[in-house]
Amino acid sequence: MDKFDKLTSVAAPLPIINIDTDMIIPKQYLKTIKRTGLGTALFSEMRYNEDGSENPDFVLNKPAYRQAKIIVAGDNFGCGSSREHAPWALLDFGVRVVISTSFADIFYNNCFKNGILPAIVSEDDLAKLMDDAERGSNATLTVDLATETISGPDGGSVKFEIDPARKQVLLEGLDDIAMTLKSDKAIGGFETSMSENRPWV
Repeated sequence: MDKFDKLTSVAAPLPIINIDTDMIIPKQYLKTIKRTGLGTALFSEMRYNEDGSENPDFVLNKPAYRQAKIIVAGDNFGCGSSREHAPWALLDFGVRVVISTSFADIFYNNCFKNGILPAIVSEDDLAKLMDDAERGSNATLTVDLATETISGPDGGSVKFEIDPARKQVLLEGLDDIAMTLKSDKAIGGFETSMSENRPWV
């Protein structure tokens, strides 16, 4: 995975609660097992009209937000079915950070496995960040994982907390396999010890 340290970007406001994984990536796109190519289908039912044309009212179709790498969303983001295609679609579009007051557990875990930071903030802080996001290209947010802060365009900042182990995974760009391989020496030592001391196993 790509490492995550600090990101400055326009943030797209999605003031909707309970954005589920079917809204993020509808079920008809789940046939693939490739992690690429899903960005065009992100939020497709809100993003496109029935004839396939873009819905000009949807935030990611507005000129100011087409390159947004941050999403500021309502409570309980990523609820619904446990499809890993949801973070794949976000990442393929270019989103590296989703900010909300809460996330569904499975989606939250899948974000870390794919190099996305799900940042949890208080309701008051979310309201401030949503206000910043709604200012479009005139305002950017800076998310600093090392200091666990999100800074707005006017110099103010809010804090978020993250488990140290998850933080390290993002800072180092480690997926599950790479994380396991960090303990390769210890695992090898254990296997050698087991074969010497318990050869019948």
